[in-house]
Formats: sequence, C-alpha cells, structure tokens
Amino acid sequence: MKVRNQTTNKVNVITLGCSKNIVDSEVLMGQLQANDFDVTHEAEQSDANIVIINTCGFIDNAKQESIDTILRYADEKEAGRLDKLYVTGCLSQRYKDELEVEIPQVDAYFGTLELPQMLKVLNADYKHELIGERLITTPRHYAYFKIAEGCNRPCSFCAIPLMRGKHVDRPIEDLVKEAKRLASMGTKELILIAQDLTYYGLQAYGERKLADLLRNLSDVNGIDWIRLQYAYPSQFPLDALDVMAERENICKYLDMPLQHGSDNMLKSMRRGITKRRTIELVDTIRQRVPGIALRTTLIAGHPGETEQDFREMYDFVEQTRFERLGIFTYSHEENTHSHTLVDDVPAELKQERADAIMELQQGISMELNEARVGQTYKVLFDRKESGHFVGRTEFDSPEVDNEVLVPVEKDTFVRLGDFANVKITSATDFDLYGHLV
Repeated sequence: MKVRNQTTNKVNVITLGCSKNIVDSEVLMGQLQANDFDVTHEAEQSDANIVIINTCGFIDNAKQESIDTILRYADEKEAGRLDKLYVTGCLSQRYKDELEVEIPQVDAYFGTLELPQMLKVLNADYKHELIGERLITTPRHYAYFKIAEGCNRPCSFCAIPLMRGKHVDRPIEDLVKEAKRLASMGTKELILIAQDLTYYGLQAYGERKLADLLRNLSDVNGIDWIRLQYAYPSQFPLDALDVMAERENICKYLDMPLQHGSDNMLKSMRRGITKRRTIELVDTIRQRVPGIALRTTLIAGHPGETEQDFREMYDFVEQTRFERLGIFTYSHEENTHSHTLVDDVPAELKQERADAIMELQQGISMELNEARVGQTYKVLFDRKESGHFVGRTEFDSPEVDNEVLVPVEKDTFVRLGDFANVKITSATDFDLYGHLV
C-alpha cells in the first residue's frame, strides 16, 4: 500500500441518507472545526487526508449506496490517497461486526451515538459547550432542525429503532437557543425533524409538548418559516394544529407518513391506527388548519398485501387527494417483526403497484397545481438553475416537493435566500411557473 508523505489535518465528511444524517454530519463538522480541523463536506476534488462516511442503513438501496461509497474510499486509501477512513451512521450501527470483516481497510466503525468516541480516535475533544452548534451544509437560509433522537414506535417493517435507539427529547430551552443562533447566522426556515415529531415531550416532560415547542420557536426573531416533517398519525397531538393555525410563521404544511390505506395492512404493520381513524384525522387537520398541504408516504408490497389491500390503498389516495405523496416498495429488513413474515409479493408486482399509485398522484398533483394558476404566493428562493430562479412556497419542503420557477430576465432580480411574491402563470404536475409581482 502506498503511503502519503504529507501529514495534514483535513477531513472530508460524506453524508448519505436522510435529513437526520445531515444534522449529525453538521454537528460532527462543528466539533471538528472547534478542534482546529480543516473540514469540507462532500468535496469532489479534495486534498483531505481523512474521510468520514456517515452512512444510511434504512432499506436495501440505501444500504447498497453506503457500501459502494465505503468501497470507493477504501480503494482511495489502498492507493495511498487517504491516510484514514472512518465510517459512522446507521449502516455502521447495524452491521458493524460484519463490516469490520468484509471491509477491513476502514480504520474504525462507529455507531449513531458514538460521536465522542470518534473524536477521541481523531485526537479531538468532545466540546460540550458546542451542543446545538454545527456547520450548516444546506443553503444558509434553511436548516434541518432535529428535536429528538430515536423512536419508540413498534412499526413491524422498520429497522430505525435498531439503529437509532429509544426516543430521547432535546429540551425546549436548548432548541430555542439553537434556533436563535441559526437565525443570527441568516437561517429563515427551520425544518423540524425527528423519527416522530408528535411523540415530542413524552420522554423529557411526561406529556406531549410539540405545541409548546412550536410556540417557543415561533417567537424567535428572524425565523420566517417553521416546517413540520415526520409526524405520526396515532395519538396525534391536536393542540399543535391550533398553534399552526394561529402563527403566521408556521407553514401550513405537514409531512405525515401513513404507510397504507388498508386496515389489514395497517394492523400487520403495527401502526396503531385504523383506516377510519386515519381519514378522521386527515379531515380534522384540514378543518383546523385551512389550506394546509399534507404530504404522506406509503409502502407497496408489504408481506401479505393482497390485490384487495392494494385497491383499498389506491382508493384511499384517490379519495383523500394528498397535496404531496411518495411511495416505497417494501424492503425485507432483518430483525424486524415483518422479517418473520414471508416476503410474498414479487418485486415486479411491488413496483407495479407503486407505479400505479404515483401515476394516480401525478394526476391529482396536476389538478391541484392548475388550481393555483392566477394566484400569488410568497416564495423562498433556493437557487438559480437552467435559466430560472427556483424557489418554494410554504407548501413545499426542499428536495422532495414542488418548486416555483421564475425565468431569469434582464428586469428580474431575485436574491437567493430571500422571499418574493410570485404570481403563478402556468403549472405542470410537480412544478409551478410564474413571475414576480
């Protein structure tokens, strides 16, 4: 193996997976910078001599991407272009023993809650005074904002509790402090994330406190939008809806994965809710927060899913008309309850069912978008691309939802990271087009 002659103190952090991993990487980078490391994030051309890969282990495709990335950088190390390679995150938490055997070029593997141990290996100190501080990797005008770690839900198909542990709340005062710091740095939008936002408060306070947290965050000067992702439908804290309706800077948007529309599947998935109660909850949310955009995700092909179950899910989507929707094909995950069942829906049929749902949703989205033509919306602009300024309304989260495109013209000026009013002039199934007003 070749060895680099120069000794540097530069780290390139690679993040795979969800927004929760992004926050973990940002916290790691903040700690490294405070220890005088030169830190980059996902630099394609990097002279870093240390690479840390923050992996995802959620479903098969994500696991394969993580493994491929580790192997790529293991080759870099073998070629002498890296001194050290470390792996952390969900894949490492879940499969550490196997990875140590299969990819021994990695210098050390760490779990999801082993940041202090990783820093020690890097001869760095874990600085407790930095709790809540991090290096933002997103455009500075928005930040993912993790309010809790882990999950106590018993969903039969999900391996997240195996990788992230039990639900642990972050105290309200710590979250407010972090929000104020982010606002002082130019952050205008907080995207609240956790494995389950609606469980917030039970661990730390003995009662659900999402509504109280929202009030406190809403009072932070400089935060124009607060967005909620990853709500859970069972035992939903309805008082949070009142705060959403009252506070102008809380987006009329809710991401609430429902997973299925069949009672048979909801029971098998251990979701703790029935189809009827789900429909009642959706109706209540829409009544108490008029104009809200509901985003959900579903699973096609869970063990035991019959054609009748799929038809019920299809009809549920058709009747409910979600503003935003995504769907996964079921992944048979080791050590979950569903793994004890026979994975009896063929892969081709899983994909066929997922495609049918997305085709249905495409039509729904087209109709809902066409209804917005002629209306004017407050838009937060994220980037400039292909002759357009690209932004979002309060009804859209970054990367996964609709976008608003405004043509770049000589008399059109948009400052990225700022808000502007846009009149919608045309629509496609997943995008809106307009001009400044």
